[in-house]
Amino acid sequence: MEKVLHQPQSGNDVPRFAGRATMMRLPFTEQLEGLDAAFIGIPLDVGTSQRAGTRYGPRQIRAESVMIRPYNMATGAAPFDALSVADIGDVPINTYNLLKSVDIIEQYYKALNQYSLIPLTLGGDHTLTLPILRAIKEKHGPVALIHIDAHTDTNDNMFGEKIAHGTTFRRAVEEGLLDCDRVFQIGQRAQGYSAEDFKWGTQQGFTLYTAEDCWHKSLEPLMAEIREKVGDTPIYISFDIDGIDPAWAPGTGTPEVGGLTSIQALEIVRGCKGLNIVGGDLVEVSPPYDVSGNTSQLAANLLYEMLCVLPGVAYR
Repeated sequence: MEKVLHQPQSGNDVPRFAGRATMMRLPFTEQLEGLDAAFIGIPLDVGTSQRAGTRYGPRQIRAESVMIRPYNMATGAAPFDALSVADIGDVPINTYNLLKSVDIIEQYYKALNQYSLIPLTLGGDHTLTLPILRAIKEKHGPVALIHIDAHTDTNDNMFGEKIAHGTTFRRAVEEGLLDCDRVFQIGQRAQGYSAEDFKWGTQQGFTLYTAEDCWHKSLEPLMAEIREKVGDTPIYISFDIDGIDPAWAPGTGTPEVGGLTSIQALEIVRGCKGLNIVGGDLVEVSPPYDVSGNTSQLAANLLYEMLCVLPGVAYR
């Protein structure tokens, strides 16, 4: 099949406040053959523990993506010149049942494994990463992980439940989904219930860079260190928007002060260039707490930056 290089609809052809309600105003398609990458929404907030609203995240991220233009002037990336990219819609989750939703997500992404596309997911609460990783393992085996977040999400349970947005990466370890010596957590901070709260992951082999480790500095050297350790290992990027300080990203369910800046967020994602990226997500955007739209706009731009570092991207 001949590759079709879909292009975002230009703001010079149709006003940005009109036109397609898709990520970057790309075509919506159900024809997955030939796609190199696909944007997928998961409107889930059944697994959140504080402020709800992430079910509206995918829709608002798409709405705020209308300002993004095809060419990355900072890096020279021209993703739409080489990759076939489209928006393939939302996963039809069960809004009344978290465990059923997890199963629906897992089966949906396993069905994508027959195609060559790399999934980039618009969330949705962080529970969704677990079923995606289950599907990713079926295709790529245990993967390396870059996880940006205010929290480690390695709780054993929440209110007695084993599956929730704060247990994702403990379950992922237990299920053998991760290459633990190549898991990097960035931006964790705030308080815990005990002095051991951040240590579970490092005991499994994770490398932890707390928010304090990142204060007042460029993260380019950190990303160079990560690239060296990861090598050619397939890697997944999971970006919780609450990894960013609420001064830049207030529209999230569990905000924590003292976080990363939007500039550091760009450095992290751009620093993934050259890695064998097999998927990524941007989660925990809660539009009811994002009156200005700044959080959703940042989320949309970070997803675009993920697209710009995928294997096969052209540079101009």
